[in-house]
Amino acid sequence: MSAREHLLAAAKDRVLIFDGAFGTQIQLRKLTEEDYAGDLGLPADQKGNNDILALTRPDVIGDITRAYLDAGSDVVSTNTFSANRISQADYAAEGLVRDINLASGKIARALADEYAAKDGRPRFVAGAIGPTNKTLSLSPDVEDPGYREITFDELVAVYKEQAAALIEGGVDFILIETVFDTLNAKAGIMAAKQLERELGREIPLMISMTLTDLSGRNLSGHTVEAFWYAVRHAKPVTIGLNCSFGAEQLRPHVKVLSQIADTLLLIYPNAGLPNELGEYDELPDTTAGLVKDWADHGQVNILGGCCGSSPAHIAAIAKAVASSEPRVVPHPEPAMKLAGLEAFIAA
Repeated sequence: MSAREHLLAAAKDRVLIFDGAFGTQIQLRKLTEEDYAGDLGLPADQKGNNDILALTRPDVIGDITRAYLDAGSDVVSTNTFSANRISQADYAAEGLVRDINLASGKIARALADEYAAKDGRPRFVAGAIGPTNKTLSLSPDVEDPGYREITFDELVAVYKEQAAALIEGGVDFILIETVFDTLNAKAGIMAAKQLERELGREIPLMISMTLTDLSGRNLSGHTVEAFWYAVRHAKPVTIGLNCSFGAEQLRPHVKVLSQIADTLLLIYPNAGLPNELGEYDELPDTTAGLVKDWADHGQVNILGGCCGSSPAHIAAIAKAVASSEPRVVPHPEPAMKLAGLEAFIAA
């Protein structure tokens, strides 16, 4: 079976568990600039470049991944949120994009296979691709609304470079996550489709939107429903929401998406809202109780955590939903479903 088929089969039996945040766990290790820089000899300060740790401190990334697998994760992601040419240019490390993604993919793949061999339960690897710090839909110059820092084709090339290395590293899926600009997500989809043609095989996608306000829109203005209709053509194996807010604030938007998306639903919220210091105080049992309500109402297939979450949060979620029935994927009546900023369904 393909990775898509294996995941769909596993999701029929129970609510699956995704992993949690890498950044929070890396910060707890109090790494120095020397830890980040290693012996790569890059001209810029590397402290804070979490992605490059796959090359300079692979033990740290391996330990965090192992902790999430021990907590019960069925799907682990690669530590590659900013491992793209645009983001790595801030650290003068754009020439190492392939190496970073290849190494991170191999770390996650080896550990997923190790745990699957122990108990026969499949583990999956999602190659994480963040949105970059550029936006295709909006101008960074208030005096020139038509200006863009990057073109669609340029962003496709950026995503394609990263995705190709992740696939070579052994990931099962490409996860286009924290989508604040729907057009950026479409560039990621295009990159995957180009790679599919070159490799002669499917590259299954996971796509996850992030909301920028409580009304349920992303930065480019799309509602949750409009976003789904804008990316549904990519046939993602999962669609979902991550980051932005905690589980309490995501509740109504999870309900909407669960009713309309004819694919698996992956939700991984922050551990509540940040406090005045930007830190997350929500305890694991609190997070677990909130997301369990979604599971109890048959609204989710895969659950995990984003900013502020830890292996303890993932373990609590896994325990809370262990006996919950997975969401039954709906099959809406065929109709022409279009997306501007709002959804439009032709009657």
